[in-house]
Amino acid sequence: MSRWSRVLSLAMLLPAAAAAAAAQAAPRMLPLKHKPQPTTGAITAADLMTRLYIFADDSMQGREAGTEGNVKGTDYIAAEAKRMGLIPAGDDGTYFQTIPLKTRAFDTTSTFTVGGATIAAFSGYLPLGGDSLVNAALPVVYGGLLGDTLHEITDAQAAGKLVVFTTPPGFSFGRIRRLGSPLKSAAAVAIAALDSLPPRFLGFLRSPRTFVDDNVQPAPATLLISNAVAAKLFAGSIDSLAVGAAGNTASVALRYVIAPVPFPARNVVGIVRGSDPKLAGEYVAIGGHNDHLGVGRAVDHDSIMIWNHVVRPEGADDGGKQATPEQQAHVDSLLAAYRKAHPGMDRADSIYNGADDDGSGSVSVLEVAQRIATLKVKPKRSLLFVWHVGEEKGLLGSRFFTDHPTVPRDSIVAQLNMDMVGRGDASDETGRTKDGVALHGSPSYLQLVGSRRLSTELGDLVEAVNKSGKHNLTFDYSLDADGHPSNIYCRSDHYEYARYGIPIVFFTTGLHSDYHQVTDEPEYIDYDHMARVVNLVEDVAVHVANLDHRVVVDHPKPDPNGACRQ
Repeated sequence: MSRWSRVLSLAMLLPAAAAAAAAQAAPRMLPLKHKPQPTTGAITAADLMTRLYIFADDSMQGREAGTEGNVKGTDYIAAEAKRMGLIPAGDDGTYFQTIPLKTRAFDTTSTFTVGGATIAAFSGYLPLGGDSLVNAALPVVYGGLLGDTLHEITDAQAAGKLVVFTTPPGFSFGRIRRLGSPLKSAAAVAIAALDSLPPRFLGFLRSPRTFVDDNVQPAPATLLISNAVAAKLFAGSIDSLAVGAAGNTASVALRYVIAPVPFPARNVVGIVRGSDPKLAGEYVAIGGHNDHLGVGRAVDHDSIMIWNHVVRPEGADDGGKQATPEQQAHVDSLLAAYRKAHPGMDRADSIYNGADDDGSGSVSVLEVAQRIATLKVKPKRSLLFVWHVGEEKGLLGSRFFTDHPTVPRDSIVAQLNMDMVGRGDASDETGRTKDGVALHGSPSYLQLVGSRRLSTELGDLVEAVNKSGKHNLTFDYSLDADGHPSNIYCRSDHYEYARYGIPIVFFTTGLHSDYHQVTDEPEYIDYDHMARVVNLVEDVAVHVANLDHRVVVDHPKPDPNGACRQ
């Protein structure tokens, strides 16, 4: 198969230096479409390519949880699981475990007034979630600097009040998506940070939010507010206020409209039964997530691909970066040369196909399942295959599955998670070290995260299998460092197993410029590299399943309901 075909055609038109830059500005290109071929019992690049071109096709509409596209994607996975002979392990004898996914939309008839002045929604305040709240005389109190553990407001000071926080310099708005309420006793929480909210977050925060209606605990209404509104709440600047200082009284009627998602959101679950009668009741779980981001506004595919590779080499994780004048000039020259070499090939793109994230993991789990299902002698323990839904909405499907497992939770001896295993080329910026040094892939590149966080034995076993099985992959543990700002350990489905003390390994080839972009498509995947990774994962799974003992947990188990900390 041809690699870099579009890039090479561009390179021939450019001087040597510019050609080299162009080769780094656009990834490999395979055909836009690929005719499916029959899959085999072996794990091969050809099988992975066939599966991924089906699963990440435009017809799946980006597979957003709760949409028709995700239903199509999970139908495909279940049909393949049935064809392979996997035992259904979802609800009522099916392959599906449906999670109670709902949307919470802000009711625009809501009101917020201070001193008789009406505060405008979305410009003066932005609702983030929590419960509806109606209180005509809500006391206001200053909560201090968000995250300042040395000067915390007490629950008694906050009880029944609107608690207003300010934010420290360098506050990361990426935390807003995962922000829990700082206080459970408060009636509402407001964060004075709306003025500095980057525009790229505004659309996300204004849109309806999804949640799993699963014994949801009451939570205070949470808002972002502008500095002007904060000043109204305290009749002046809040910069010199002491924690616990009282403000004015607000009148609020904040309401939300709750509704089920239009289409079912489903985990897909299947089992290959183990061969040892004494150990078949234990499971090695293997998973990936079946959802992505759906459909967004249309952009020019090639323009955004080149621009991201030059300016935002880690895709959405570089979302705040803007082009320098030099970078913009470089992008313009590359795009002009590409347009000249490919007249009339412009294409608008609005579908987040999620080929790498996590089409690659989903089809890789299918490949492992087919491989093990075709073995004449099955591993001693059973293999539990789970394709989780709602990872992109906050690990919702994997959390629901581990809270409501379809096999006894204590019978799961380990979980192997594959999320984004289709890239890792030298031109991909796969992440950064804890100190901020850019990382890049290679033909043998693979990141491991969490492999020794609960079980030293499991991490050692992965290293041993890589060597004994002659997989010869080069492991990068940089993103697994304690306190790493990217917090990768907490950002994929493996953590929902780890929080219950189940040893995990997260396999990934890391970030790249197409991460959470419409350009994450099957034509940019390195299928040979991907097959090497998947063969390793299958080998590790079989070794764990054939051990004469459960992998030893020799590190403390976390609080399953606590916050994740890497």
